[in-house]
Amino acid sequence: MHESRPPVPAGRRVGWDPRFQPCVPAVGLDGATAHHSLCALLAQADGLAALDCASPGETVAVIEYLLAICFASGTCPSSDEDWSAWVRGGKALAPAADWLSKEPADSWDLFHPTKPLAQNSQLAADLRKDGTGTAQLVIEHAGDYNQHFDHHHLERPNPLPAADAFRATLTQHVYGPYGRARMSGDLLGAKITNLAAGRLAGRIRVVALGRTLGETLRLNLYPPDGPGKPLNTSWTAADFERRTFVEKPKPRKPRSSADLHSSLGRSVLLRPARGPHGQIMVDRVLIGAGEILELDPARHLQDAVYSETTSGVSKPLWPSPSRALWQQAHALYGAVRDDRTGMYARLRSLLPHQRAEPQGPYQEARKGAPYQLWAVGLLANKALPVIWTHGAYPYAPGMAAHLYRASRRGSIVAEHLARTLKNAAIVAAETAFPAMRAGEETSQVARLDARYAFWPAAEDPFHELLDEVIDRGFEDDDPVSAPLVAYATELMNMARTQLLRRLDTLPPSDRNHRARARGERLFDKAVSGGRAPAELRGETARD
Repeated sequence: MHESRPPVPAGRRVGWDPRFQPCVPAVGLDGATAHHSLCALLAQADGLAALDCASPGETVAVIEYLLAICFASGTCPSSDEDWSAWVRGGKALAPAADWLSKEPADSWDLFHPTKPLAQNSQLAADLRKDGTGTAQLVIEHAGDYNQHFDHHHLERPNPLPAADAFRATLTQHVYGPYGRARMSGDLLGAKITNLAAGRLAGRIRVVALGRTLGETLRLNLYPPDGPGKPLNTSWTAADFERRTFVEKPKPRKPRSSADLHSSLGRSVLLRPARGPHGQIMVDRVLIGAGEILELDPARHLQDAVYSETTSGVSKPLWPSPSRALWQQAHALYGAVRDDRTGMYARLRSLLPHQRAEPQGPYQEARKGAPYQLWAVGLLANKALPVIWTHGAYPYAPGMAAHLYRASRRGSIVAEHLARTLKNAAIVAAETAFPAMRAGEETSQVARLDARYAFWPAAEDPFHELLDEVIDRGFEDDDPVSAPLVAYATELMNMARTQLLRRLDTLPPSDRNHRARARGERLFDKAVSGGRAPAELRGETARD
């Protein structure tokens, strides 16, 4: 077992309280980044533009925790009408900071010996025996805990500052993937080694973003279940009866909104150590199974946007390895346009310009969208996390229908061009390589397939399309048609250029000249024919 430096001696108490310790990076309205305590984040929420965490998932996890504190303190709207007043009037969140500062200190100590914050002290004996380096704590570092057969990547001495470890722990609780824990289960029971997926794993979490952190929190607060009920401070806190690990657990229903947003999806334990300058670090960690919640979609998944699988099953929008998030942006706008309850119905209820203006340099920036719909998901290959997928899509009150039309038609245009590029590559490959065997077809077509360059390049024009619709929408009865035609023309020219670059890789020969000509003809016919989206022909779609 590798040790970077000796742990804190047994019996010596180490205290670290995120309520007062700078633990979360945030950007101020002046553009400067600094670390803030939890109390400072809430007290100064309208003086901060946004959180600036290490990953999108970590940012979502911290927002979830701040929401839990607001619900636990009763700093939340009492009804949908009250929510509108909160957003319109810029209701201060300082009462949540005051409540938090008066909480018992023992409940907020990250290294408390019996009830450490957001952790399970029952892992103490296992931590001494099976604890790993801190790579296991950070989702982006740990892989599936079995990425390397000898686990040396988990043994590397790489201590984390206490603030980083705290944020990584919150991220594990909400996004941890399923799989097997690296512990025996001899003491607590075998079921502690069976990790269940976190509450937000496997689906897209949508956060409504405002122009300040305070506005973001107000947008995502809602009339709660059980305002003022306690949040999860520790696995062994007296307020909650936890599962055991001797048998398969039954999912439990969240007791309140504070419980939901602070639920402990993992059993985690951190070991403190002193850094070279006396700072508090974490040098060993252990992770086991946590709680499993029984979620009511209407009450507990208010941000979820539903989509159908290929088998016709409706489920919350999920991260896809083959379909970028921006191609699904119309689903978000469709939810704002159509949902009758929940977050999207509340967003729809806002009238144009019905929000508090931030102070500072941003107060002059009135052009553009007042809000963003920020979609975040963790793309995983079974138990192996691969990458965070995320995108922000502008929203202005009263413009959901315009944005839905622009995003839907924009996605249809892009998908048509991508299919055309694939078909052009196929006919060109069939001409250039007439004798290719079945096993070679995929690789030969891939040589000429411009989709791999087209899809990443198409994202920026899509976002520019939405921004232009927003800018036009405040004064234009039809802010969508003209920008859509311009967007389609730009994408068509881009796709044609990328196709020709691929075809140019064919060496000069009569056969290859024919292959190039066939690919070009197919492309030109597909983008100008009657089956092409109307925008590619310079027309307005009537649907």
